[in-house]
Amino acid sequence: MAKEFLTTIRQAFEGGTFIRLTFGGYAGADATLKKITVRPVIVKREEKLSFTYTHKTNDIVKNYNIDESVTHIDRYLKEGFKTATLFTSEFDLAYPAMNRTSPSISDAPSKDHDRAKHRHVETAGKKYLHDLKITDAKGDVYKNAQDKFRQIDKYVEILAGLVKDIPAAQIKNILDMGAGKGYLTFALYDYLKNTAGINAAVTGVEYRADLVSLCNRIAKDSKFAGLSFVQGTIDNYDASDANILIALHACDTATDDAIAKGIAAKAELIVVAPCCHKQIRREMEKAHNENLDFLLRYGTFMERQAEMVTDGLRALILEYFGYDVKVFEFISDAHTPKNVMIVAKKASGKREAVLAKIAAVKKSFGITVHYLERATGL
Repeated sequence: MAKEFLTTIRQAFEGGTFIRLTFGGYAGADATLKKITVRPVIVKREEKLSFTYTHKTNDIVKNYNIDESVTHIDRYLKEGFKTATLFTSEFDLAYPAMNRTSPSISDAPSKDHDRAKHRHVETAGKKYLHDLKITDAKGDVYKNAQDKFRQIDKYVEILAGLVKDIPAAQIKNILDMGAGKGYLTFALYDYLKNTAGINAAVTGVEYRADLVSLCNRIAKDSKFAGLSFVQGTIDNYDASDANILIALHACDTATDDAIAKGIAAKAELIVVAPCCHKQIRREMEKAHNENLDFLLRYGTFMERQAEMVTDGLRALILEYFGYDVKVFEFISDAHTPKNVMIVAKKASGKREAVLAKIAAVKKSFGITVHYLERATGL
């Protein structure tokens, strides 16, 4: 019977009808093992069987070719499990009874090994991702670029959700302040132009001339006519025509300069991901609030508190100028420590009542002035 069962498994695998194999009635030596489930997968373009070993506290997954799989299945049937059921697209087969019944699973599961989540940034045929050393020539993401790609994909996912609520006619000019090597700038332009059908001009502002030249060359090679990069600094660049202003990882008060530019331009959307918070930390250290000494005497806590207070005040100031604000972690800090994003959408006129909240926060932490107050003339 075992030989017939194994032969049927091999035939189902080779014939493309194999859906799943489950084991039951475990009586083996491993007290933590609960069950084993087997499904077909494709690993590096090779079809294999994936064994999921479900234990009481964790799962272990191992992939084998068909010969290895048959050997393991034979051993499990002899040493640990009393029963097994093979599910195919044509029939179900129960072991050891060897009863064939009508198939109980009509749709075969995906054979994708990684069961990848939906990507907002497609990699196939995207020359800019290859030129930026994110993918190889075939569009596969390099192993050492996985974290960067996750960040890019999450960024586009967030911006896609924000932009869909803004009428396309109000999205004409997008500024990415401090664009760096342009990873996110390219991906955003690609999404807007080729997915959302928005013909906005996207400009990356970057101080380093070599990066500006590199990005302009890649944009030209990718035939991204509406994307350009210019040399400049956040505080000196004319952002008066910006409908959407973005500044990711601009250091300390450069983030405030970017926010102020967006407010002055009455931008529909302001998106920043701050980086370091020195200005407010110096104010808090100077004030030396005894009530908070149990926290702030520790450097780590002081740094975290300064970040929260800085960004909290930024959110309040944006609210005062008529923006609806969200502050959230836009990607796990396992991928990047610079993971807080502030999103402000234009809503209504000034909200004078917020000034009292700003004053109260500053008093609580001994802050004389937040740089963004100066930058906006508040």
